Amino acid sequence: MKIALLAPAGAMHRYNGSFGKTLHYAPLTLTTLAALIPEELEAEVKIYDETVESIPLDLDADVICITCITGTAPRCYAYADHYRARGITVVLGGVHPTLMPEEAMEHADIVVTGFAEQTFPQMLLDIKNGNYQKIYRQNCDYTIENRPIPRRDLLNKKGYITKNTVEAIRGCSLPCTFCAYPAAFGKKVFKRPIKEIIAEIEQLNSKIVLFPDVNLIADREYAIKLFTAMRPLKKIWMGLATSNVGMDDKLIKTFADSGCKGLLIGFESVYHGSQSYVNKGINHVENYAELMNRLHHHGILVQGCFAFGSDDEDSSVFEKTVEMVIKTKIDLPRYSILTPFPKTELYRQLKAQNRIIEENWAMYDVEHVVFTPAKMTKEELEAGTEWAWRETYKMINIAKRLAPFNNSPWLSLPLNMGYKGYTDRFHKFTREVMCDNSDITGKGKLL
Repeated sequence: MKIALLAPAGAMHRYNGSFGKTLHYAPLTLTTLAALIPEELEAEVKIYDETVESIPLDLDADVICITCITGTAPRCYAYADHYRARGITVVLGGVHPTLMPEEAMEHADIVVTGFAEQTFPQMLLDIKNGNYQKIYRQNCDYTIENRPIPRRDLLNKKGYITKNTVEAIRGCSLPCTFCAYPAAFGKKVFKRPIKEIIAEIEQLNSKIVLFPDVNLIADREYAIKLFTAMRPLKKIWMGLATSNVGMDDKLIKTFADSGCKGLLIGFESVYHGSQSYVNKGINHVENYAELMNRLHHHGILVQGCFAFGSDDEDSSVFEKTVEMVIKTKIDLPRYSILTPFPKTELYRQLKAQNRIIEENWAMYDVEHVVFTPAKMTKEELEAGTEWAWRETYKMINIAKRLAPFNNSPWLSLPLNMGYKGYTDRFHKFTREVMCDNSDITGKGKLL
């Protein structure tokens, strides 16, 4: 059996878009699925990640499995329709098909919802035996224990800053109204046995490890045990956490002692009211400066993420945010636009208010406006977000944020230059560009 695993990408994040190599780390979805393919199939497996390479339209495959998020859904559907027309069995899975299975079924032979570690191998065996189901749903006894090592050898290693991504904890129980993750997968937190994680890291031929988990401190005691166990490995690692981490002395010391050099933290906004609007009460704006000082004191860089567009924000938010970012020396700021993903509480709220103005999922990439803001126009929100990117990544402001350059400049400088390049190309990704899949369909631009 010939199996191709695909990860289509939106225009901005595509290999020919605005994200350079320094901003790409290897995803785990396709490599994990590849490792789950039953040996008895004697499968020939190939992976295509469109963030780093093109996806051939003439793929030689018996089965094509496509992972899909909301922002890539139209492109995933275009690929799926193309390959099905050639007589290839197409499977769609991921966040968006889990949220919108009926929609996905219109473009696939099989839809997989939820986490697929248990259903994916059985699905492939069913295809081989000619008796597959139209939809496969996550098992009630789902677990991420005893999972095989991801097939990193199948990746195009030239496209990533690192292939050494490792999963430790899956899930987040926070009630953020904008987050598609709990809407798709629920709020249960799954934890891998620490011995399994350590064994996987020991096999990596790398000093650097990246944890892409949405919230490494979803279980505080588990995080302390994990990173205490990592200390003897003497690795450098980076991951995602909430703002709670910097105000927890034991946790931050454990992270630093175990080799943590960078954390992504969702600050969301400089306005208190915006935190309430998205139901992220753990963020306390008045503590941001102290949090940054504490993390920097322990040698930890911060990628600080902000989402513009809540009902409490007017056009003054952009200047206030950039001012705070520079003053508190956030190492790698990242700006997005609040996006109401389908089936989330934010989507239901805005839909009920008749404020959803965009129906093409390609625009749901968190950098384009898809709803009517409360205190500014759509154009002001888009222009303000672009201004914030440009202003933050001017060379003089990069220098102000990173000075005195005593916190891992080997890491912070390349990443900042990567985002500067992203900023310089930001204006090119109009709606016409974002929604264009004519390279697949051959039918002109999809508007």
